[in-house]
Amino acid sequence: MIRLLPLLLSSCIVGALLGQQAPQSGEVLFFGKAACASCHEVNGRGGIVGPDLSNAGRLSADALFQKIVDPGANSNAGGRGRPAMVARTKDGKEIRGIRRAEDTFTLIITDTSGKLLRLDKRDLVSATIEQKSLMPGDFAQRLSEPEIQSLVAYLRTRTGRDLTKTIQAEIPGGVTYDRILKAAAEPQNWLTYWGDYQGRHYSALKQVDASNVGQLQARWTIQLGGGDKLEATPIVVDGIMYTSGAPGQVLALDAKTGLQIWGYRREQKVVNPNAGGNRVSRGVSVLGNRVFLGTLDAALVALDARTGRLLWETQVADTMVGYTITSPPLTLRDKIITGVSGGERGANGFIDAYDPATGKRLWRFNTIPGPGDFGHETWKGDSWQHGGGPTWMTGSYDPDSDTLYWTTGNPGPLFDADVRAGDNLFTCSVIALDPNTGRRKWHYQFTPNDSRDWDSTEDVILLDRVFQGEPRKLLLHADRNGMFYVLDRTDGKLLLGKAFVRQTWNAGFDANGRPKIVPNSDSQPEGSIPVFPDSGTNFQAPSYSAETGWLYLATSDSGIRTFRTPSKYEDGKGYYSGRTLQVAEPAIAAIKALDPETGDVKWQYPLIGPTVSGVLATAGGVVFAATPEGNVIALNARTGAPLWHFQTGGSPGGSGMRGSPMSYSVDGKQFIAISAGDVLYSFGLPD
Repeated sequence: MIRLLPLLLSSCIVGALLGQQAPQSGEVLFFGKAACASCHEVNGRGGIVGPDLSNAGRLSADALFQKIVDPGANSNAGGRGRPAMVARTKDGKEIRGIRRAEDTFTLIITDTSGKLLRLDKRDLVSATIEQKSLMPGDFAQRLSEPEIQSLVAYLRTRTGRDLTKTIQAEIPGGVTYDRILKAAAEPQNWLTYWGDYQGRHYSALKQVDASNVGQLQARWTIQLGGGDKLEATPIVVDGIMYTSGAPGQVLALDAKTGLQIWGYRREQKVVNPNAGGNRVSRGVSVLGNRVFLGTLDAALVALDARTGRLLWETQVADTMVGYTITSPPLTLRDKIITGVSGGERGANGFIDAYDPATGKRLWRFNTIPGPGDFGHETWKGDSWQHGGGPTWMTGSYDPDSDTLYWTTGNPGPLFDADVRAGDNLFTCSVIALDPNTGRRKWHYQFTPNDSRDWDSTEDVILLDRVFQGEPRKLLLHADRNGMFYVLDRTDGKLLLGKAFVRQTWNAGFDANGRPKIVPNSDSQPEGSIPVFPDSGTNFQAPSYSAETGWLYLATSDSGIRTFRTPSKYEDGKGYYSGRTLQVAEPAIAAIKALDPETGDVKWQYPLIGPTVSGVLATAGGVVFAATPEGNVIALNARTGAPLWHFQTGGSPGGSGMRGSPMSYSVDGKQFIAISAGDVLYSFGLPD
């Protein structure tokens, strides 16, 4: 018989009893005999079926006591707007859990074991709100009155989520390092920003192919950005999509329907008024059951992938000096690696490694070498102090050699190459690092002493293949300077450098792989000679197809003249010292296929203007891309012939398309997802 006497205790009697109970005993009970933690968490420790009790102390002792001994008295059985549900299927199963999302056609619940389930309402006889709480009603029988009072005493001490405790919590499950390592074995998922550690941005899915891609239709859309132009490439893990929307916003979506499972929003704590208009987030990364996000005020955030609740936050750098983080970190076995933006403001770049569980920094590699460091002599005087070298795109990783490859951006000041005479290491370079220590193994500089804003932050693709008759370990890179590079990734030796668009600045390479700079092609007080390209390609994803052996990318070859005008550095403000002037000749923009063996263009598909959206090759023989006026397009991977297009509503100067396409599958159905303006689209074949 349930003992109801405790319900009759007055507040003063309960308070007196609490004063005699040790909260420590209640904590032991919570995570032990009482099994509260099987459903509830406190500071990241415990289950996720019931409400988070990290702030349970906001309730009175009487209220907590009553919820424990008589949970049915709670009118909202699910807690915090997530009601308990009971669903009955046509084959006689009964499923009880907490509703996470629902629309006319689909119900998503977390069942009593903590498993997330997607239920098609066509398969259900009924789905109703459960009047009875999921919480067991027999605590008054299983626990003594002093034990219940100890639980109440413990919960009363929980006055808010404590991030010094959440970093100590074990968060089980999720995506292991080994799964990311073998991403090719599960093409239904998209586990990293580039799709794999090697940076290939390729999907082995082939349900959608050249014969049926013309039947693609929008399966679902969701508006995310609130007017911001989305650049994120979503992550998909076992049917759940994790993506960023507006800066500071993260969502977990059902990848089949687009239904939101949870959302997180973080406002900037500090706003640099001189930060400019690059208010973007290119996505999140996942390791274990943690989701990682970089913020515009240069913090790194870890969330619980199951709930979206904050686990830790680390300040990486000072945004008032000019730093931001716009791209997702790279997750390795026991660390996450992030870079930073800020080169246009003379903020010196670096690459950091952090502990995924705690957010503690493990090492830092500075891309601008200081006195006594290798490469310091490549800077004139003290110009290195504001030398730039940002690291704003996600790197690639070779597990066989345990080597991290990260690219760097422009030197500072942006256009005045004279004030910083020298090669300006390690700007506009790729750096091979030991991920355990951050030690440099080698580097290759694509554009020494750059004065045209040719960030080399574009993707690096790691391949093992026969190259010019010899098995080689290769690194492929199409640079903003218009050159396509093939390097030996074991030592950085240049194997091939060839233009993929018009270029007028490079007269060839010397025996050490250094470019021979055309005179007066760098910035001049009176303006440089016309230089092509302005930006041969940019941050948008290229794609390497295992099927064709070709590299696909979006290209442009407009021309510029650069002028240098000395200026003084000011903290957090633009450090340009010059300007550019577009050459009147119109840009030639295209999607191109390159043969890495020779650098030759195999085919090109013309666009009406440059696009900053990337491309995706698939095993179905299709290349997905986007046009500047807002069309998603599908091209034949071998010929470049157009196969399909869909107008998203983007237009030049309007919504635009700035994200790169990716692919995944759920329940055997392949989807193609891409952002357009502030809307995320997911396309699939008809049922």
